[in-house]
Amino acid sequence: MVNAKHLATFVLGAAAGVALHKYLQTEEGEKALADLKEKGNKFKGEAEQALDKAPEYFDKLKTEGAEALKQYFPGAEKFLQDLFGGNKPENPTTTTPPPSEPQA
Repeated sequence: MVNAKHLATFVLGAAAGVALHKYLQTEEGEKALADLKEKGNKFKGEAEQALDKAPEYFDKLKTEGAEALKQYFPGAEKFLQDLFGGNKPENPTTTTPPPSEPQA
């Protein structure tokens, strides 16, 4: 159902589109569009460079992050391995014994 609000929104959008089209046909509009294209291409180039550097950055982050964790949190590696099930406990005497079977 179309009400007055929807109709007004459509008319205003169409008017804005016509005004933008007329502006872009002027010399100033063409210059603004060229500047916008130049900035877009520059941003695209920067994004591509960042994408190319991403694997190197994450490798560096991995090694330096691991070193920092080992330096400032010496038990972090063991904690994470225990947390994610990477290793079994080192000292079997500290583990809980299996439950005994009930005797009849």
